Amino acid sequence: MKHSHRAYDAVKRAGDLLVAALLLVVLSPILAVVALIVRVRLGAPVLFMQQRPGRNGRPFTMVKFRSMAEAPHGASDTEAVATDAARLTRFGRFLRASSLDELPSLVNVLVGQMSLVGPRPLLVEYLDRYTPEQARRHEVRPGITGWAQVHGRNAVPWEERLTMDVWYVDNRSLPLDLRILGMTFAGVIRRTGVSAGNHATMEPFDPRSSDVGAHKEES
Repeated sequence: MKHSHRAYDAVKRAGDLLVAALLLVVLSPILAVVALIVRVRLGAPVLFMQQRPGRNGRPFTMVKFRSMAEAPHGASDTEAVATDAARLTRFGRFLRASSLDELPSLVNVLVGQMSLVGPRPLLVEYLDRYTPEQARRHEVRPGITGWAQVHGRNAVPWEERLTMDVWYVDNRSLPLDLRILGMTFAGVIRRTGVSAGNHATMEPFDPRSSDVGAHKEES
């Protein structure tokens, strides 16, 4: 790791801690209202929790507001993703398009499992599918938003998305992170890139498949 990156990572962590704590306090009324509506519209549980790989591939439990009906009992993560179009409700689409479903992930940022900006945490089962170069996306904390997200979000082909993740790892800096946060806000306002083609979100990542151009964001 470059010396400049080590120094910036320390500063970035302090900024993540401060901003996440502030946002959780300021947005607490919105969090409460969204939680109540999710409970009424989708039932329990209100929160969606799933193991995702963090920095250096270490798993952590990512927390989001639930935006889908529950997957069939006993379904694997991949099977759940494959049926997400049927499970994603109109209200769930609104949560995702507005990024309100991501607000509980500020807790992951607060405790140091995630950053405000970084490569999006994907599924643990994808870890052995990456090339060594693609796996470098795990050299930093995963983010609520990132370089790939502001360049198409879920409408970017897998190979391109993973390349952008590694580019971010090599070029991370305060100006870049501020640019990504600004572009994220603009993207949320426009509600762009939430889905991939005719899919509800993203197709599962499988480099062994001949069709890796589209992808689904897991619930």
